[in-house]
Amino acid sequence: MFSLQTMFGKGDKFYGLLEASADAARQSTRALTALLNAPVSSRSLDEFRLARRREKELFAQIGAALVDTFVTAIDREDIEALAGALYKIPKTVEKFAERYVLFADRLADVDFASRAVMLEKAADVIVQMTGQLRSGFKLDVMRDLNERMQSIESEADRLILDLYRDLFTNERDPAKLLLRKDLFELLEKAIDRCRDAGNVIFQIVLKNS
Repeated sequence: MFSLQTMFGKGDKFYGLLEASADAARQSTRALTALLNAPVSSRSLDEFRLARRREKELFAQIGAALVDTFVTAIDREDIEALAGALYKIPKTVEKFAERYVLFADRLADVDFASRAVMLEKAADVIVQMTGQLRSGFKLDVMRDLNERMQSIESEADRLILDLYRDLFTNERDPAKLLLRKDLFELLEKAIDRCRDAGNVIFQIVLKNS
């Protein structure tokens, strides 16, 4: 579809920044999978802080570019919404990692790793969806990716529900119950953040297709 955005060719700057932002979000989820599978002695938060710092830098760059750019490839409010949604993913993942490392010795019998794999899969889909924006607004392709995201979220919700069921059935220590509940909710929120970013992207494509 011809437009002023196409004529002025302003898309690459924002597509590149948004793609880098999605990749930073995915890196944080990969770091979480690695953390949960690592020996206690080698657990570190460095990768989370790096991903978070990169995300903050990209968020600032996108904001500055919006100020400096008269014509954008997609609506300005959509760029802001997507940048904001992507920014929240590593922020939430880092919160989980910080609390997990702090109390890891009390969480040895909880299987967070298999649930974190679902989060990483969700982030992979977000990277694909963000990359597709550069290729044009292909509704059929984006619908398939969005449905995959919804499927991952549904499966993750089921798995986390199993964690809750086990928690409230078997945990007798109130302090442990609250700690684990807090971590379950953060993991669930991180997956929801991916879903939110996917919804923003899908709405952008619906608007422009």
